[in-house]
Amino acid sequence: MHCAILTLFPAALRPYLDESILGIAQAQGHLQVDLVDFRNYAYDQHHTVDDRPFGGGPGMVLKPEPIFDAIEDVERTHGSFHKILLCPRGRSFDQQRARELSRKERLLFLCGRYEGYDERIREGMQWEEISLGDFVLAGGELPTLCVLEAAVRLIPGVLGCADSATLESFESDLMDYPQYTRPREFRGMTVPDVLLSGDHAAVARWRQEQARQLTAAKVAAEGRRPEKRSTDG
Repeated sequence: MHCAILTLFPAALRPYLDESILGIAQAQGHLQVDLVDFRNYAYDQHHTVDDRPFGGGPGMVLKPEPIFDAIEDVERTHGSFHKILLCPRGRSFDQQRARELSRKERLLFLCGRYEGYDERIREGMQWEEISLGDFVLAGGELPTLCVLEAAVRLIPGVLGCADSATLESFESDLMDYPQYTRPREFRGMTVPDVLLSGDHAAVARWRQEQARQLTAAKVAAEGRRPEKRSTDG
């Protein structure tokens, strides 16, 4: 996968991109990430990327010119990208969409800042709009890292164990079962005996039942069953 991230803060993203799964994916050749500071495409004296909104109101709005120029420059060099806009209007992100994005050859993320985007940025290009939830952040950098990591870890060969990506919450209708490791006892809390029995069938039954119970508890707490969504966007 080739990923381009348009951001005003590339230095904030690079340390995380170079660590753990994303760092390993790049080192192994599964992932290439280009950080594009779209302030470099603002050609006035002060490299202005935002301005006050027409009609008045608080905050500043990202201007279309630097963003269009940056994207067009990236695509002239590398070809077309599947473009993702992180914004409150977007479709809620889930594991199914992460799996679909993991199959894309090229992804481009636009990380917003300030009060929002000039609407012509949306109108002038084809975007998939994604939201991580109903809350407010200062910008799109953290959501971009979340979406990218969720997708990249599903690329075949990125994780050390192929089963790691499939035996997890949200990969089926059930939550993941509880996990334990050494020591057998810690501060009065012990590992369930069935996990130490060596009876693989019994362990599988216990895990399945635990997954059902955890899922039922989550559904009861939220008042609904977790949705599995799909889109071709």
